[in-house]
Amino acid sequence: MKEFLNFINGEYVRNASGKTFQDINPVNGSVIGNIYEAGQAEVDAAVAAARAALKGDWGRLSVAERCKLLDAVAGEINRRFDDFLQAEIADTGKPHHLASHVDIPRGAANFQIFIDTIKSTATESFNMRTPDGKTALSYGVRVPRGVIAVVCPWNLPLLLMTWKVGPALACGNTVVVKPSEETPATATLLGEVMNQVGMPKGVYNVVHGFGPGSAGEFLTQHPGVNGITFTGETRTGTAIMKAAADGVRPVSLEMGGKNAAVVFADCDFQVTIDTLTRSCFENAGQVCLGTERVYVERPIFEKVVAALKERAEAMKPGLPFDHDTKIGPLISKKHQAKVLGLYKTAKDEGATIVTGGGVPDMPDALKDGSWVQPTIWTGLPETATVVTEEIFGPCCHISPFDSEEEVLGKVNANRYGLATAIFTQDIARANRLAHQIEVGLCWINAWFLRDLRTPFGGSKQSGIGREGGVHSLEFYTELRNVMVKF
Repeated sequence: MKEFLNFINGEYVRNASGKTFQDINPVNGSVIGNIYEAGQAEVDAAVAAARAALKGDWGRLSVAERCKLLDAVAGEINRRFDDFLQAEIADTGKPHHLASHVDIPRGAANFQIFIDTIKSTATESFNMRTPDGKTALSYGVRVPRGVIAVVCPWNLPLLLMTWKVGPALACGNTVVVKPSEETPATATLLGEVMNQVGMPKGVYNVVHGFGPGSAGEFLTQHPGVNGITFTGETRTGTAIMKAAADGVRPVSLEMGGKNAAVVFADCDFQVTIDTLTRSCFENAGQVCLGTERVYVERPIFEKVVAALKERAEAMKPGLPFDHDTKIGPLISKKHQAKVLGLYKTAKDEGATIVTGGGVPDMPDALKDGSWVQPTIWTGLPETATVVTEEIFGPCCHISPFDSEEEVLGKVNANRYGLATAIFTQDIARANRLAHQIEVGLCWINAWFLRDLRTPFGGSKQSGIGREGGVHSLEFYTELRNVMVKF
């Protein structure tokens, strides 16, 4: 049995209360270990350590010295690649090929990209004449925001945590990370890396627990926190935004989505089906940018449905390290119950079930895992529950359309606005639509293609703020103005 301790001021600590909860392997329902839940005392200690580090050795480092440490962090993650890989797979159950090609490499790359960003970002300066005929030079200075609370999701635990920790530390802040209660391992393991490379104590802290009445609430309400960055569901993000209003602290929130794909009859069919297979079913549909609504121009509607059905039925569930495994389990039995409940709702509301809709037949050793079938529906109106509500499972509803104006109205008729993918060889049409669809990210003939220098974030109820490249600096630093008269 493993123990997942809080990491505070460079040391692993349990808690004053002795309260623990279990880390469960979603593949078979087995217990991985016990997680020590942080209470108010542990959160207070973590924030105090982070504040002290700002005034200590960390706060005195130059940009070059900070970047040297962060480069060492990236190198150590890569050196311990297998340790991080095993930890991530145990927590999430995702297939080896996915975690090894996406989660862990990006976890390290997130430090590297922001090293390059902070080294090359300039601030503005202006010369002006003063009323008495002299000269004034006005220039900008970026300073760290302070202590950043990093609240992370369970679907891509290392990747999405380092996506926030990387720029926060590159900009000179300190962090207190609250990983999801479902996936504590890699955030905890990163504490060993921080110590190994000589990161000053208090720069990186981890507190484990839940949301209300636990570490999440204690951290986001803490007056010693200067900014809060969060990825997760809209309901939690709304609560965090309310908490941040007390003290007028900035937030960066990437929240829920009900993402659409728009497929025109002139698309490259093979590329489209390959891409939709990934966007609808990869990571068992547990990707914030994943596709749950597919709109297909009527001449190829039946062809797309048939092709995607074939792909869904070929996605073999199984053990993460089996070469033939194409899809893993959902994160937990709780989430499985939610997804299966929505599968039932789709049936009750009159959906045509093209494939799936239940739990796959698994071997006895895996029957206690959190498995669901990749599922495709057709035939529902735009007001149906599974067409409007985020499911976060391996599923999609496919519906036909006849005109550009019609599909644009359907795509935008949702309270979320995170991402969209457009498939067509008419680039003028694709760009025209991309300008009108109300989302933060739009792909043309692609999905999950990311240049980490570009802005990332959602519109409407999918979030507020942008991170990535220089855009991260708008949240992780404060821009001050200095005026010199001479």
